[in-house]
Amino acid sequence: MANIVKAARVSGLLQERWFEVSGLPFHVITSTAPVTNRLPVVLVHGLGVSSRYMLPTAVRLAPYFQVYAPDLPGFGKSRTPAHVLDIPQLADALAEFLHKAGLEQVAFLANSMGCQIVVDLAVRYPSLVNRAILTGPTIDPLHRSSSTEILRLLRDTPGESFNQIHLAIGDYWQCGPRVMWQSFQYALHDYIEDKLPNVRVPILVVRGSRDTIAPQPWVEKIVSLLPDGQLAVIPGAPHAVNNKAAAQLVELTLPFLTTY
Repeated sequence: MANIVKAARVSGLLQERWFEVSGLPFHVITSTAPVTNRLPVVLVHGLGVSSRYMLPTAVRLAPYFQVYAPDLPGFGKSRTPAHVLDIPQLADALAEFLHKAGLEQVAFLANSMGCQIVVDLAVRYPSLVNRAILTGPTIDPLHRSSSTEILRLLRDTPGESFNQIHLAIGDYWQCGPRVMWQSFQYALHDYIEDKLPNVRVPILVVRGSRDTIAPQPWVEKIVSLLPDGQLAVIPGAPHAVNNKAAAQLVELTLPFLTTY
């Protein structure tokens, strides 16, 4: 299988492409027109979902950056490996994709569990990461339990857009209970707070003010642990700011992505 095996148009600004990662098909939504004078931006999804809920942000970033929104192995349209990948293994898969795509020194925009993957990547593959935006980062170490995280998700759901809820249900179904539950357990036992002091690139942490999954004290703690971190809050937004508050998110993050 070639690195890129086919391409299909998603919209006027975005298209689907397929790569091979660890011998398996790896699905990516990317820009149709190249932007060469700025950092590429890679969007990393959260637990159980796929690149689809990143589209509102991706389409707004595409006029300014070369955008990539992959489905990590086991999620979305990417093939599920024989075993469920933990956080470092998902970071390894993301690093392999970047190599196959010829990308280095890129910017990342991640949501939820995707933030854990990007932080792990930044610590173990520092040459690949120029900067990162962490939206709604997990897991709050003061409340590291399955029941608490599920309750927080249920409390957050009414504030999400109908589109986000619809996409999440479909993606959860496609992901399946085995991958979903095991990935959740891996996320719970990934101690992001121990890795944050070793991230040596600029980090912008973004939280929706109505995000019950990433509460304000936790994101403030993240920023305090980062050598070069800053915090921004989007009023009225829920956990998936990349979907419901995409316009505000892009407006907020453009200066951070273009100043280097």
